[in-house]
Amino acid sequence: MSRDLIQRYFDAFNTGDAEGMLALLTDDVEHHVNQGSIRHGKAAFAEFLAEMDRAYAERVEGLVILMGDDGARAAAEFTIHGTYKATQEGLPLAAGQTYVLPVGTFFTLRDGKIARVTTYYNMADWLRQVGA
Repeated sequence: MSRDLIQRYFDAFNTGDAEGMLALLTDDVEHHVNQGSIRHGKAAFAEFLAEMDRAYAERVEGLVILMGDDGARAAAEFTIHGTYKATQEGLPLAAGQTYVLPVGTFFTLRDGKIARVTTYYNMADWLRQVGA
């Protein structure tokens, strides 16, 4: 079940199904983003997804899901293939630059849902790829 939950999360990501992703989260989800503050709750996660959809077109490839023995934690390793389509505040100007990055995401699972999402990637590599 837990592996399936993570797979469904990334399947929803790859199809741009924000509502599908949100349905897999606890109401009090914690979202720890690379180079950013912790976001608390589904509403904050929904705002993040809307901003990501505005600024990026991304897809996950080569997904590997790892499960903790107790089923309460999981990790995913994958490669993100993306296009930077609209400038985000504080970042370089977007001009349709493409990028490919290795990414790791860690999850806490509770009551059949995702209670924490923590994502890591190399920001310096991303900046280099978009021409900063």
